[in-house]
Amino acid sequence: MRWSIFNQIWQSIFKSRFLQLFLATFFSVLLLSHPLFAFSPPKTEIRGVWLTTNDTETLLDQPKLEEAIAQLSRLNFNTVYPVVWNSGYTLYPSAIAEREGIQPFVHKGFQGQDPLTDLIAKAHAKDLLVLPWFEFGFMAPPSSELAKKHPQWLTQKRDGTQTTISAAGEVVWLNPFRPDVQKFITSLVMEVMDLYDVDGIQFDDHLSLPSELGYDQFTVNLYKKETEKDPPANHEDPAWLKWRADKLTAYVSQLNQAIKAKKSNAIFSVSPNPYDTAYQGALQDWFTWVKQDLVDEIVVQVYRPDLESFVRQIEKPEIKETRQKIPTGIGILTGLRNRQIDMDFIQQKVLAAKQNGLGVSFFFYDSLWNYAPESKVERQEKFLALFPYPAERKLETLPPSPPPLPLPTLETPGIPENTTRVDEFQPYQIPRNENFDPYNQVPGGSQNNPSNPPQEIIVPVENNIPNQPENNTIPVETNVPNQPQENNTPAETNSPNLPPPIIIPVETATPNEAVETVPEFEDNPPYQPSEEIPFDEDFTPYQPPENMPIVDEMKPYEP
Repeated sequence: MRWSIFNQIWQSIFKSRFLQLFLATFFSVLLLSHPLFAFSPPKTEIRGVWLTTNDTETLLDQPKLEEAIAQLSRLNFNTVYPVVWNSGYTLYPSAIAEREGIQPFVHKGFQGQDPLTDLIAKAHAKDLLVLPWFEFGFMAPPSSELAKKHPQWLTQKRDGTQTTISAAGEVVWLNPFRPDVQKFITSLVMEVMDLYDVDGIQFDDHLSLPSELGYDQFTVNLYKKETEKDPPANHEDPAWLKWRADKLTAYVSQLNQAIKAKKSNAIFSVSPNPYDTAYQGALQDWFTWVKQDLVDEIVVQVYRPDLESFVRQIEKPEIKETRQKIPTGIGILTGLRNRQIDMDFIQQKVLAAKQNGLGVSFFFYDSLWNYAPESKVERQEKFLALFPYPAERKLETLPPSPPPLPLPTLETPGIPENTTRVDEFQPYQIPRNENFDPYNQVPGGSQNNPSNPPQEIIVPVENNIPNQPENNTIPVETNVPNQPQENNTPAETNSPNLPPPIIIPVETATPNEAVETVPEFEDNPPYQPSEEIPFDEDFTPYQPPENMPIVDEMKPYEP
């Protein structure tokens, strides 16, 4: 009898609406107090992943791609960045590449499909945005058809050499100040937007130029024409840095106008390195791009091996200000084929980014859970714990933008188009530098700043490492085969063969007064490249898969 009465009282208490609300509130507060759930769902948040040439089988095989998109959707990702421009070749059927004579083959999927069309259809069905990624930007291998057929497009160092060392081996750089180079890159972007239903375009740290370059005849003449001075021997001279960075900014403005004229609500995304390294080492003044409304999204690559230096970078003033203007994310390395990264460390970085109101993007897809110390199931469960709720990203409906400004004309003799077809294509083999490792470096400027102790950093695969500054006290020999014309533009060569390196006489100009490159921020030491950087021996350059169909008689792609 006593227990019966007690049971009736207990049941009546649990039927109380007030008690039910109290218990629900109590357990909700208790759950949200856990670090993984200590964030309110944002209106929008970048949750992206790069699909690289390391993910070739995923991109080309329909069943694997379908599984990948389904998993990303289930784990509440919302953006994918598939590579479409790598090693001087397009990864989609390009009439422009065919016309330039730089690519005699067409990428097709294992089932005969167009991979990018297949990816876009599958991603949009799951409400994921697709921003094709022009990974190599102005960079190309020296033995690629692009470099061989257009040697006049390449820039060089003060000593006449053209190559720099990167994770992809030895590379050359297209001169981003030349109108014909700008037109070529812009045409590729417009072609992708014409052929595919994309949500935007992404460039990364290769929408840039290593600061030691820019001593080619075209750029030297342009600088002398505008400043009445010779370029300084010191490639880190503040005025020389700013002049070249401003020229790159002017092209970004033109590219932005072209993208918006094609699709007014398309996202123009850039994924640079942290600002001090990007500006001093690669002329990439991305913070100015943000302030001038030239880009719609920034994903800063912060590949640091320790949490302290990672947090220090994402709390920089320029990132905080950028976050107030446009969607901002942090690039996080989830692993490499030869370097697996613990999920606990990845979680710590994601939580630090969330606490600073930042989104994230992961490099690269296969290392999310296919190359990992934990099981695939465990990794996916922990990603779901990081993103327990969806964060949709929808394109805004905007009025059409005005047409882009015309590109300036090149004041040099006409360059005949290379229309010769390549009958037998041999994939480019990138030479390896066994002494180079782009994932272990000292951040620029930290060596000489006691308040900023040296920190080991991890640099993205695509990041170019500038060479050690040269000793410019020795005069440069004059060896100019082609004399400049009266209009101060260099005479172009019509020879299809690569001309010998040109060593240009550059007088050492009287240094200008020091110019503050970043007056908004304090404690911004100059970039200094590290010495004796070992090479990541397991880095695999892109090669078309063996079973990829080769099209002998290529025809323009028709959607």
